Amino acid sequence: MGLDDRKLAVLRAIVEDYVATQEPVGSKALVERHQLGVSPATVRNDMAVLEEEGYIRQPHTSAGRVPTDRGYRLFVDRLSRVKPLSPAERRAIERFLVGAVDLDDVVHRTVRLLAQLTRQVAVVQYPSLARSTVRHLELVPISTTRLMLVMIADTGRVEQRLVELPAPIPADDVTDLRRLVNEKLVGSRLSETPPLVQALVDEAAPHLRGAMTTLSTVLLETLVERHEERIALAGTANLTRGGLLDFQGSLRPILEALEEEVVLLKLIGEAEPSTTRVLIGDENEIDNLRAASVVSTGYGPGATIVGGLGVLGPTRMDYPGTIATVRAVARYVGELLAQN
Repeated sequence: MGLDDRKLAVLRAIVEDYVATQEPVGSKALVERHQLGVSPATVRNDMAVLEEEGYIRQPHTSAGRVPTDRGYRLFVDRLSRVKPLSPAERRAIERFLVGAVDLDDVVHRTVRLLAQLTRQVAVVQYPSLARSTVRHLELVPISTTRLMLVMIADTGRVEQRLVELPAPIPADDVTDLRRLVNEKLVGSRLSETPPLVQALVDEAAPHLRGAMTTLSTVLLETLVERHEERIALAGTANLTRGGLLDFQGSLRPILEALEEEVVLLKLIGEAEPSTTRVLIGDENEIDNLRAASVVSTGYGPGATIVGGLGVLGPTRMDYPGTIATVRAVARYVGELLAQN
């Protein structure tokens, strides 16, 4: 059975009031607070239909009602309008992020800012190496048989690895190696470099082949095949701000899930370009997060997505405000990466 406009207006009012007050919502309060244009008895009838259809429920013995996951989903999909950020909020985001000195600083500022603005737990994935492009490769001689390989990605991510050479090599050979790897790999996506790295070995002059083989092995193993994804987290204390009904009364499963990097990557690392994903309660595949909601999106320079960011909180979340903030922060971080 489809819901008419009046019942949808009642559901919107219930969601907005419950998010604002943390208290179950009664028909009398709805009539007093919202211009619904009908009597409390009519609102009670509408609430009975909404309850029957599974959009709201009655917690324990309270006289009021609270939205269900299904009610929040309908609210997000059909009833809520994303709140535009105020000029002051936009300036705050810009000011906070513009002072960042390097990628680590960008990520840490972003995750703290998201947690402060949304008052939820914020998660930011470092730009993924799999999606990054090689900007420069530096080889720093430490001794005649040891080199430090420094890879700088277009996203500002820097990775360092130690290379143990099979035999001593002179400084001129290190210069040649550096030139060859940069000529071959700069501008390539890391995920597409394996055939290029193999070609470096095949094309190397005989006197460089031993060193190039070792260098190629380190490049492939550490940067292409076993690239580790990194995550930053902030605002865990915000989980304790809610009411008794948040998280079905227990924070433990949520906290356990937040300790698993694999879980966090699954939540925000699969973000699609220019879409905001909202997972509500039972829509989460991860059992420990079935009492939470997650709002996430991808970020990156221009149309390129290099990582994901988002927030996690109770299903009783200010969805319009949270979606707007997540989108705005992602856009600013993308612009910052594009400038650098």
